[in-house]
Parts: sequence; C-alpha cells; structure tokens
Amino acid sequence: MVKVAVIGGDGIGPEVIGAGVRVMRAAAKNDPSLDLDFTDFSWGCEYYLEHGRMMSEDALDTLAEFDTIYLGAVGWPTVPDHVSLWGLLLPIRRVFDQYINLRPTRLLAGVKSPLAKPGDLDITVVRENTEGEYSDSGGRIYKGTEHEIAVQESIFTRRGVERVVRYAYETAKERQGNLVGATKSNGISITMPFFDEIFREVGEEYPDVKASLMHADALAARLVLSPESFDVVVGSNLFGDLLSEITAAISGAIGIAPSANLNPDGRYPSLFEPIHGSAPDIAGQGVANPSGAIWAASMLLEHNGHPAAGGRILVALEKTLQSGVKTRDLGGEASTEELTSAVIENLGGAG
Repeated sequence: MVKVAVIGGDGIGPEVIGAGVRVMRAAAKNDPSLDLDFTDFSWGCEYYLEHGRMMSEDALDTLAEFDTIYLGAVGWPTVPDHVSLWGLLLPIRRVFDQYINLRPTRLLAGVKSPLAKPGDLDITVVRENTEGEYSDSGGRIYKGTEHEIAVQESIFTRRGVERVVRYAYETAKERQGNLVGATKSNGISITMPFFDEIFREVGEEYPDVKASLMHADALAARLVLSPESFDVVVGSNLFGDLLSEITAAISGAIGIAPSANLNPDGRYPSLFEPIHGSAPDIAGQGVANPSGAIWAASMLLEHNGHPAAGGRILVALEKTLQSGVKTRDLGGEASTEELTSAVIENLGGAG
C-alpha cells in the first residue's frame, strides 16, 4: 500500500489536487498491484488565518509516517509569501531532506509552444532544494530608519553541491548524456566558483557525459532560442527555480509542469506538486488546468514503485490534450472537471 498525504493548499490547489487524486484512483482500479490510501490535511493560508501557523505543530511528525506527499499550491493575498512558504513547504523540504527538486519538461502532444516544435523539447532541470540562496541565515537591523540594513546569506556546502551535481550526472547518463551546469562565477565570486569546482570534480567520474558550465543569464537566453540543444540542466536553488520556470513556459503553459521534491535514499517521504502557484484570481471558477497536478501524480506513482501506472496516466493526459480537450490557458474551453473526466476516460476507468 502507498500511503499518500494530500495537502490541497490554497487557491486552485485543492481543485487540481482533487483532480489528480481522482486520476490516481482511476489508475488503481485498472491495476490490482496498485493500492493507494489517501489522507487529507487542511493546512495552508486559511489554516494560518485561523490558527496563526501554516500547519499543525505535529505536522512534520505526522507526515513522516506517510510514503509520499501530494501538494497543491501555497499562497494567498492576505498572507505574506515568506510566511506561507517558510511555514509549510520549506520546512517539509528541509526536515525530510528533499534535496533534489526534479522538473521534467517536454512538449506534450496537442500542446502548442510559443518557441519549440514537437520533438524539440525534452529537458530535465535538477535543482538543489535545501540550501543555496534560499537560506534564512541573516537579518535586519535599524528597521524603519534611513540606516536600515537587510542581510541574507547564501549557504553552499560541499555535501549539498556534490550530491545534487552527482544526481544530475546520473540523470544525464540515463538520458542523452548531455549536462549543463548553471553558474554565475563571473559575478558571484565565492559560491559560484565553489559550485563550478565541484561540478568539474564530479564530472571526472562520468567520462561518458558531455558536461559544460554556462552562465545562468546566457543559459536562460539559450533555452529560449535553442531548447532542442539541452538535455539535463543542474543549478542552485535559485538558478534551478528560475530556469525551470523558463522551460515550463516553453512547454506551452506553467499549468502543465510537474515537480518532484525527492529524498533519493528513501529515509523520508518525497513530495510531488505542480509548479504553478495558487492563482487566487481564478480560484473557485472551475477553470484551472489540472495537467501539472496529473503529471505530478504520474511521477508520484513511478517514484513509489509503480512506473507502469504512472506511465499510463501520462499517456492518458497526452491523449486527452491531443484530442482537443484543453483548459483556456492552453487555448481551449474545457473546465477542470471536463479535462479530468477525459483523462479518466482515456485511462479506461471511472473516478
């Protein structure tokens, strides 16, 4: 049995995560080996406004008992972004040592890209997920005066950089054998040369992988101009975040893209989510694109030992989009419910 903790979150989060759960249930009906147990948790900004915290005090102990976590989106206009993010998602990533953020991108059949042609886009971004630029080391002094100072430190450890770089080399080895590391050592003179050194050191163990370093700004431009020339990209927490948003946009819409927050050694549960935000402007209208959440569900099943079921979900999603059933962000008119139902129908089940 795969025990899944479900956190719908805020805005469109519960809508798209509900769609993903329905699709996984439908996949399980056609696969006797797939036994799923879902438990819902109502944590998020609404919980914060009522309780003064984003999740319960024992939330991390509770989540540790699950095999995996399925998350919608976190954020709401009445709660500062740093409060919502640091109160829920980042503690989960760090306490459970989910040091790999894996963001695959490809142009799905039936989806039009503003830049890429079918077959031109198949990129996996490997992002460091627990340290780097997203550190809470620092502070502010002289608040409210003209002398106010804000300092925030980037934290790069040899262990942290080496393990994400090694994961990226392994991923490239299993794919097309081409790896690009995102750097900015021409401007960031301490942490980025450190990243570059470790990238080259680990690369000596992978002679069959064609590896190179590229400045992150030039890399961003190249992704836009020539997405077909990339295979695997690895970057720090910040660079990986930004570059994967670019690859998601190239794929046709942010609403398509999935994300996995992985603890590769399996000591702790991993977390799966769409990369889009809570989109409060369309929340409750039934028009949100559940594709990213459904793709994330596919990754969740694959990670938990059910690659065939995960693959069937992705095939059903692609078949649905190719048939013309699309939400409005993809140029269609389908509702969240209509797209979800079509995916379930293409799975050959009911949910």
